[in-house]
Amino acid sequence: MPEANEDMEEVNKQFLTRSNPHAPFFVALIFICAFLLAPAHVVAQWADGNSWTQFRGSQQLTGVSKSDVPKSLRPLWNYEAGAGIESSAAIANGTVYVGSQDGVLAALDLSNGAVRWKYNTNSKEGIGESSPAVANGLVYVGDLGGTVHAVNAANGRGAWTFKTGGEIKSSPVAVDDKILIGSYDGHLYCLDARSGAVRWKVKTAGPVHATASVANGTAYIAGCDEIFRAIRIADGRELFTVVSGAYTGASPALMNNSAFYGTFDNYVLGVNLASRRVAWRYSNPQRQFPFYSSAGTVENRVVLGGRDKYVHCLDARTGKAQWTFATRARVESSPALASGRVFVGSSDGRFYVLDFYSGAKLWEFDAGAALSASPAVAAGRIVIGSQDGRVYCFG
Repeated sequence: MPEANEDMEEVNKQFLTRSNPHAPFFVALIFICAFLLAPAHVVAQWADGNSWTQFRGSQQLTGVSKSDVPKSLRPLWNYEAGAGIESSAAIANGTVYVGSQDGVLAALDLSNGAVRWKYNTNSKEGIGESSPAVANGLVYVGDLGGTVHAVNAANGRGAWTFKTGGEIKSSPVAVDDKILIGSYDGHLYCLDARSGAVRWKVKTAGPVHATASVANGTAYIAGCDEIFRAIRIADGRELFTVVSGAYTGASPALMNNSAFYGTFDNYVLGVNLASRRVAWRYSNPQRQFPFYSSAGTVENRVVLGGRDKYVHCLDARTGKAQWTFATRARVESSPALASGRVFVGSSDGRFYVLDFYSGAKLWEFDAGAALSASPAVAAGRIVIGSQDGRVYCFG
């Protein structure tokens, strides 16, 4: 029986380009066939066109949206959060959810940026890179004080909190009635989505910085202990490990039974999940810098930013470079992919739009402050926060 994500790859190009007038019919037909053939635990590898409910848009962390983004972009609105933003936004039901370094989780109207509610985590350390996830009528986020918060998505009232033993930079992932989230106390936690009670926890040999990616009932984490782990979500059993060979801050993106992530040893790894081995390693021979950005994956390509100030596009099968694009500072923002384009921020303060196939620059916007957060794409709009505390919406 073929894997659903392999079947889906046949229609990725149509989802991205929207250039074929018959694409909607064929996309729907192949999607239905893939759904009927898929194993029960397979999850969607793209964000729904109208929502972006977690970090990287989907449980497989591909950074891909089905949304039809306008060919010509312009700023639609911006919101002053009052504190720096490293957290990437989530979008659901016409609402943008984003955390800031003053510890506030804000809910904004996607259409105009108006504040719907604010929730204060009361964390002195604030919300860092942990990005909200929306599921079960709740918004989940971690703070740098080590607490996981569940907040009513409609009114901003707190539902529950869970305290870990270290700061949280990992983003929550909702899987049915469970929440997966890592902590700097060295554990990956599985919490009950309704109550916050611990279902299980897995101890690693270092901080769990990265966000877990999920496929077929398995969670995958790339660790600060230099180990890539596969963990069964049902009971927390470790299924296998792969030695990454370096400290890892990026989260693994999944595609075609492989995982892709960068390391602080200046490499990008392609890990074959079937053979449980590193299939290839990529390093730019001219510029040896770490990769902190998480990858976007579609059409057998891997797109990610580097601290070498470049955006890199690699062949997912071989790790060979397809193109690079130079910015003016390190790229820690994780690219979003939609409508045949790459959307990514840079620490040079600019938001870039690149052609997915060639890497050519199509548009840029000068935000005036570093953009280390990652874009969220939904309903034809792109939302990204900046380190000077502004949330921008383009469309």
